[in-house]
Amino acid sequence: MNLPLLSLLVFTPWAGAVLLAVLRNARPAVVRTVTLAFSLSTLALGWAVLLRFDPAAPGFQLVERRPWIEALNIHYFLGLDGLSLLLVLLTGLIAPAGLFASWREARSPRMFGALFLVLQGSALGVFLALDFFHWFLFWELSLIPVFFLIKLWGGENAGRAAYQFVIYTIGGSAFLLLGFAAVFAATGSLDFGQLAMLAADGTLTARLAHLGNFWPQVVFVGVLLGVAVKVPLYPFHTWLPPAYAEAPTGASMFLTGVMSKMGVYAFLRILWPIFPAPLHAAAPCLLVLALAGVVFGAFAAMRQTDLKRMVAYSSVNHVSYCLLALFAVSAASGPGGPAAGAASAALGGALLQMFNHGLSAAALFFCVGVLETRSGGRRGLDDFGGVRAAAPVFAGLCGIALFSSLGLPGLNGFMGEFFIFRGVFGLAPWTAAIACLGLFATAYFLLTFWQRVFHGPRAGAAVGNWPDLRGVEFASLVPLVALMILLGVLPQLLTGLFNPLVASWVAALAHP
Repeated sequence: MNLPLLSLLVFTPWAGAVLLAVLRNARPAVVRTVTLAFSLSTLALGWAVLLRFDPAAPGFQLVERRPWIEALNIHYFLGLDGLSLLLVLLTGLIAPAGLFASWREARSPRMFGALFLVLQGSALGVFLALDFFHWFLFWELSLIPVFFLIKLWGGENAGRAAYQFVIYTIGGSAFLLLGFAAVFAATGSLDFGQLAMLAADGTLTARLAHLGNFWPQVVFVGVLLGVAVKVPLYPFHTWLPPAYAEAPTGASMFLTGVMSKMGVYAFLRILWPIFPAPLHAAAPCLLVLALAGVVFGAFAAMRQTDLKRMVAYSSVNHVSYCLLALFAVSAASGPGGPAAGAASAALGGALLQMFNHGLSAAALFFCVGVLETRSGGRRGLDDFGGVRAAAPVFAGLCGIALFSSLGLPGLNGFMGEFFIFRGVFGLAPWTAAIACLGLFATAYFLLTFWQRVFHGPRAGAAVGNWPDLRGVEFASLVPLVALMILLGVLPQLLTGLFNPLVASWVAALAHP
């Protein structure tokens, strides 16, 4: 009997949330243990999926497809390829780390755990669903727990940040839903694979044109807006810094580590295969916006004195590298296709960057959370100094995360950025040259963080009495740092999962 592993991946965290709702009188320690156990299910089931996954096999694997709403031709449809598997494994790592970071959360741990598990299951549903109907349900359900996690457990400006997050993302989702409503009216299908086939031979564009001459462009713009807000693509990024900064540490780790990848994933799963021609036409403009995210995100981070906002703007910068690679390839995918080597490097680098940024950014948010907890709520760049002398283990692990984010050779952050620049230089050299400004600014603000917080003069006697990392803090940070080192030396552990997929994408671009 074949277990429905993908369904178990999605719904086991939700089962944990239901169990927490029932355990009304359980002690906080029991609640936290149950939450962690159900969160770790993603890592365990993800490993089981990994053992059954064949990277060389074309198409989706471990497919689960059942009729759901037959009158509307809607199916319960789950499947997994190298891209999905990469993000499932990332979710399995970041979610437990975020829960460890929130282990001592005293306010309503049962509600916090339930919301966190709902968020985790929703993200997994986005990465595995292949029919727009329930993909969109997972996409929208992820907003609800994030809103409450920010509003109820966030900082002093949490209410405003939570409402700004919801307004932006629901607004974007409205355009996305309207766009796919038009696609369904034209084709009668919401199956991503079937829509991609209709797009490949021009049928989708022709059917949308029957609704009106400008409908293919209007639908594309609507879907693009919905996805762009989620990434976020510049200039739709303004919700991100306050949301990340005001969210509790564990939620910030999940937001930057997993949720920002949902938007990049949607570009690859929806816009790339279903709207290739409009994406190619819009790619030069989108390339400029991605470049703005790389450069302005880094310079905005350089201007921050709040460490959490600094890391938040750094996330805008690092995720924009992924978009830079995707749009450079799309801009070059005209007749004859882009240069295969450059396109493969850019796309492979973007997938590596998605995973590696998830590790390093989550670790940095955790480190800022430790500083905030130890100092009684302070997180200013000038509020600390000499932390290395008081907490050398913490300083060392945080230093590795900082240098990983900076892209130091030998750590995981280097390989993704190297391949992105290798590919983009071959496709749009001027874009890669300007993007180097983002690299220089990133080095400046991350080294400033390292120097002032850990090596500067001590900011008061209290820092000298700080304890170093303790039990659950080790459990949150050490696995992430260990993977930064391991994947910096052996990136093929990841690239082997998706290289055949990237090769198939490039081959399709070469023979449209």
